[in-house]
Amino acid sequence: MKQLMTLLALMGTLLISSANFNYVYAQDGADADKTEQVEEKAAEPVKAAEPVKAEVEELTGTEWLKKQFIDGGWQFMTLVLICLIIGLAICIERIISLNLATTNSTKLLKKVSAKLDDNDLDGAREICKSSRGPIASIFYQGLSRADQSIDVVEKAIVSYGGVQMGRLERGLVWISLFIALAPMLGFMGTVLGMIGAFDAIEAAGDISPSLVAGGIKVALLTTVFGLVVAIILQIFYNYLVSKVDGIVNDMEDASISLVDLVADYKKRA
Repeated sequence: MKQLMTLLALMGTLLISSANFNYVYAQDGADADKTEQVEEKAAEPVKAAEPVKAEVEELTGTEWLKKQFIDGGWQFMTLVLICLIIGLAICIERIISLNLATTNSTKLLKKVSAKLDDNDLDGAREICKSSRGPIASIFYQGLSRADQSIDVVEKAIVSYGGVQMGRLERGLVWISLFIALAPMLGFMGTVLGMIGAFDAIEAAGDISPSLVAGGIKVALLTTVFGLVVAIILQIFYNYLVSKVDGIVNDMEDASISLVDLVADYKKRA
């Protein structure tokens, strides 16, 4: 999982570098083309005025996203992008881990019950030991104390169930941190961008519509990007929380059934 997080972080860094390089290269190329056009027009004889047609630059989705990323200020946009990359890496790791932790408790209970009906306690323990998932681990802890009182078995199941629940919820606090941090960074970039816009107005000594609009646009891009990152991570966070709740509920139901099976086994013994 650490390799997955490292790979995602590397991909994000390469994406930022590529975006910056492509944008600067495009700007240099555009400036060079404009210089050549000006020189050619200067050499041509003066002609009658012709209606000017506005040329709209068509950008693909990726190019448009790169342009907005650079226009929003790479300092804060990079910080927000790092929150997205690390948050998604944790989400992917948690999704894989929780899917691996999901166990068919009904099938496991049937196998354990069959072994206990045959008075094969060691066989029931081996089944739980060879099965993956927190439910199987809880079953093994309970069956390991089946020769003691039923209260000891219940306490062992409850105690180890709390440990397994903590493992299931591991990493969720970091996702919630990035959900709160991304919009905050976006708002900070917006405030600093607005300050820069007003400084430019003060330096110019005049309120130019293009100057004000450009400054506000650059400032608001960081907020938009931060909110988008928070929305994406919030969707994954809610899915993970619902997944953890489902596994925990399954653990509780299966633990109650296991206590009943152990109680019946001790009566027969």
